[in-house]
Amino acid sequence: MLAKIRSLNVFGLTVDPVEIQVDVQRGLPSFSVVGLPDAAVQESRERVRTALINSGFTFPRQKVVVNLAPADLKKSGARFDLGVGVGILHSTGEITLADWDTAGFVGELSFDGTVRAVSGVLPTVVAAKKLGFASVYVPAANAREAALIDGIDVYSVENLTQLVGHLRGDAPLTPEPMADLTTVLVPPSGERDMAHIQGQEHAKRAMEIAAAGGHNILMVGPPGSGKTMLAKAFGTILPRLSIDEALEVTEVHSVAGLLDPEEPVVRRRPFRSVHHTASAVAIIGGGNPPRPGEISLSHRGVLFLDEFPEFAVKTLETLRQPLEDGVVTVSRASGTCQFPAQITLVAAMNPCPCGFLDDPEKNCVCTANQIARYQAKLSGPLLDRIDLHVQVPRVSFDKLAGRGTLAEHSESIRARVEEARNRQLARFAGMEGLVCNADMTSPLIKQHCVVGDEAGSLLQSAVQQMNLSGRAYFRILKLARTIADLAGSDEISLTHVAEAISYREGA
Repeated sequence: MLAKIRSLNVFGLTVDPVEIQVDVQRGLPSFSVVGLPDAAVQESRERVRTALINSGFTFPRQKVVVNLAPADLKKSGARFDLGVGVGILHSTGEITLADWDTAGFVGELSFDGTVRAVSGVLPTVVAAKKLGFASVYVPAANAREAALIDGIDVYSVENLTQLVGHLRGDAPLTPEPMADLTTVLVPPSGERDMAHIQGQEHAKRAMEIAAAGGHNILMVGPPGSGKTMLAKAFGTILPRLSIDEALEVTEVHSVAGLLDPEEPVVRRRPFRSVHHTASAVAIIGGGNPPRPGEISLSHRGVLFLDEFPEFAVKTLETLRQPLEDGVVTVSRASGTCQFPAQITLVAAMNPCPCGFLDDPEKNCVCTANQIARYQAKLSGPLLDRIDLHVQVPRVSFDKLAGRGTLAEHSESIRARVEEARNRQLARFAGMEGLVCNADMTSPLIKQHCVVGDEAGSLLQSAVQQMNLSGRAYFRILKLARTIADLAGSDEISLTHVAEAISYREGA
């Protein structure tokens, strides 16, 4: 008897429907799987056979053939186990599926029949809903994650026996209630408050602008000046995630297998700090099947690269395209997939190998050639994609000892940042994928970043005297738009443009 069960294959963030065709026919006992299965799918034969027997069901002593259609789509992972098991039970008459064409099955089977968690369940359910599935059966450990999507029934399955009882109508399961995301999205934690950092008001102002507009920032200063503390406190002034952003971020973390079953949605903006020994694949993503790298795991959040020039030059150069386009394209022999990478890059570096170039208190011991080689690790095209270049000098003893005015808390700064972001969200209402000024394309910059004659003359002088590229010119306009948003101004004034220019390298 032929059975047809629906499931879904995940390749990166791309989800394709798969029809599991199970045929039990006369012949010598055998069990084969066709349809471009990888090693994990091939091994499902032993997992499914043992799970059925240990769950009290009879495995057919006949020829069992499983076809995963379409045959030209490569299948990977253990996610088809549950569908194959249900298909065999249906073929042998143990169960009957009247609505096979509107129900999807995803899950890995243990030898005892327990349904184990799989990665990529959230994008799977999103795709199932778009494909017209009425229901989807997922492992119990993934149920809360799957229930983030409205408009499709999600059934939590703990083991094969429980599922069969439901399909037979003996012990029907209840669909998982949809999660209320408004109750789980929270502001950043205050463990690294801006108030804990003495001095560096200029750098804090730059951080506020970067957070408000989603702009990339590079801090340059001697060791111990507070660059790393500023970067870690940066996360506390970011606006809280919107529901759409949270789902985007959660999809990426779901594919990477990084979601906590007890906390199935990413509640705060990601903050990923990467060591300089990381490879290009670790940062950009890759593997077979492709998995998101650190830049995609930072989507809608922060990627912090400390000791920026210490990264391999090849690794740094791979950042250029994602910083410009907001997506990462991973091409492998098995296929090509895209991961989102709309991030705020926060980088920190010393001005020279010893770290004390132009320091008023300590002499630099580096030679001119050493300094040139060190700084040459950062190419012009890469620096061109960083909106704010900020000097972070040594802090005086009086400021370190707290002699003076108290520093402003992150909560106050975040309130201004969120107000500026709300202005941007209103400006980009109805435009998919646009949430901050850093996301603006050239046509939108021309529409929303109009400057007066005085500001235009200043921009012209800056471009000519500083030899700025066209990319730098447009990034200055976006930066000026953010500064105006922080000031609550609809117009970009001369002072806004002047401040934006001051953050360019060499200003």
